[in-house]
Amino acid sequence: MDEKQKSPLLVPGIVMMGMILRIPFTSIPPVISDVAKGLGVSVSSLGILTTIPLLSFAIVSPFAPKFGQKWGIEKSFAIFVLLMAIGSLMRIASMPLLFLGTVLIGVGIATLNVLLPSAVVANFPTKIGRYTSTYSLAMTIATILASSLAVPIVKATNWQTLIMILSVIIVIAFVVWLPNVKHNHVLEARPKDGAHISIWRNKRAWYLLAYGGLQSLYYYTAMAWLPTMAQQTGLSAEAAGYLSGIFTLITLPLTFVLPTAFTRWGNQTRRWVMVGFSALAFIGVGMMLFNGHGFLFWLVVNLLMGFSGGALFPYLLTMFSVKTTTPTRTAELSGMAQSGGYLLAAFGPTLFGYGFGLWHSWTIQLIVLMVLIILMALAAWMVEKTDIIA
Repeated sequence: MDEKQKSPLLVPGIVMMGMILRIPFTSIPPVISDVAKGLGVSVSSLGILTTIPLLSFAIVSPFAPKFGQKWGIEKSFAIFVLLMAIGSLMRIASMPLLFLGTVLIGVGIATLNVLLPSAVVANFPTKIGRYTSTYSLAMTIATILASSLAVPIVKATNWQTLIMILSVIIVIAFVVWLPNVKHNHVLEARPKDGAHISIWRNKRAWYLLAYGGLQSLYYYTAMAWLPTMAQQTGLSAEAAGYLSGIFTLITLPLTFVLPTAFTRWGNQTRRWVMVGFSALAFIGVGMMLFNGHGFLFWLVVNLLMGFSGGALFPYLLTMFSVKTTTPTRTAELSGMAQSGGYLLAAFGPTLFGYGFGLWHSWTIQLIVLMVLIILMALAAWMVEKTDIIA
């Protein structure tokens, strides 16, 4: 598409799409006790709120390409962002609507997750890395800010105000995106003559699904349990929270730089770079087997694991576009890989914690996680054995 045919709000729209990819649900866990108190229920009864979006991603992701085929990418974004705004706002009404609204948010985000790489390919086929960086960086910064501000906002007002603010941000994203609907890209439908082979029957696509699932499991497990594990060795809650911030912040420069680098590097370079980052993750997890104490020890662990996590996810996002030939195939590969990926991510942290309750130790879970990191590196190695997956 010619640059003149694009809406001037395309890039701001992509930034806004990135901003709302996580904050509607990642802002809630820090204030979950306030939400439970406000609703008059136990905190444990709301624990599923963090799992619902991930399960929604897993279930809805394979269907997202069909939305792009029926309504087009830009129009689908408008429809599902509006659905997210409705779902977000309805959460303040009652506990049943809190759960239903979270489901609607999960459905909307799942669709954006899958179709954003296709939107980049369709609008910026020669600048994939730059605009993948744009929305992934917006997502990371917004997530950090929203999680940091959630508690102060709720302390100053109440949890309903926080949700209303989040809902307003989603509405703003909808308004900014709306002009882009005029330049709608409809994904091509599958031919009915049987010439199109399902992405689920593509062996190479399964390598990317395995990689996507394992990197999600690694990242979400580390984010969920590192603060608890550090506190169990004697670190204060404040120090553990500070380290958690470092774990997230260190991903920012990588999120900005790596997508463009991944599009410029060849298979061999990408392969060894991903082995290197996987090795950092392996070392970070392995260090915890020695049950180290002190702030410095946990700072190194968080730096290693945050640094590797900051590279693993941008690689996945960029490969959806780099390893496919059309926006339709980008959407199909993205839908497949994210479906399996978020299914693993939904259960990984839960099983990791369940293991501690069972064995009163983190050792077995850490060893299993180290094995999964090796498998993740092997999956990335196999992904790079071919230039095009679909």
